[in-house]
Amino acid sequence: MRKPIIVGNWKMNHGIAETKEFVAAVDGKVTDKADWGIATPFLDLATAKEGAKNLIVAAENCHFKDNGAYTGEVSVGMLKEIGVEWVILGHSERRQYFGETDETVNKRTIAALEAGLKPIVCVGELKWERECNITDEVIARQIKLDLWSLTAEQVKNTVIAYEPVWAIGTGLTATPEQAEEVCGFIRATIAKLYDQETADAVTIQYGGSMNAKNCAELLAKPNIDGGLIGGASLKAADFNTIVQAAVEG
Repeated sequence: MRKPIIVGNWKMNHGIAETKEFVAAVDGKVTDKADWGIATPFLDLATAKEGAKNLIVAAENCHFKDNGAYTGEVSVGMLKEIGVEWVILGHSERRQYFGETDETVNKRTIAALEAGLKPIVCVGELKWERECNITDEVIARQIKLDLWSLTAEQVKNTVIAYEPVWAIGTGLTATPEQAEEVCGFIRATIAKLYDQETADAVTIQYGGSMNAKNCAELLAKPNIDGGLIGGASLKAADFNTIVQAAVEG
């Protein structure tokens, strides 16, 4: 049975004081029934790690090079030095605003895995792609390219987050049936690329405007193993509600 994984993606929100307050409110409630985590801005990572005894701390991105002339970037080695264990890669906002491609997502994923970090690789379709009925083609292409050259064992150590781009920060949410359909397709695609054992071992999250009100119905679906939570993860009470739904689901 796959363990639920709930990770809050804070994006460019919360400073050091707010990070301390959030971790203090949440960390003591973490249980081993689910993996709980927060992905914070780079400047908050050390603060989160200092206060978190049980909570997983993730970065929102990393570069695929160990060092060099890459202004504004952070390497996996730098993340490991402060104890970061997980990293989000290929989020739709990185693809939309910062020119991230499937090729660079693949390189970052390989770098993270080789360094011992667990990557959360994001995939998802645009609104017009769904309207054109090419969601499956878009998702299959992303899975194939983002996981290119990974071994089955590496894939088992990778989390896939399905985030329909049209539901990110828009207030729109895929219906539980739509989310389950695509998450099931992701698992089937991995089975074709690798094998059923590998596909069954992969944790697949849903990441499109999941919140305290809709989380229970989404997390009850068999192929949705957790959530990559945006705005709803900024408040400790809402985050705790979502984690509880994952445990009970």
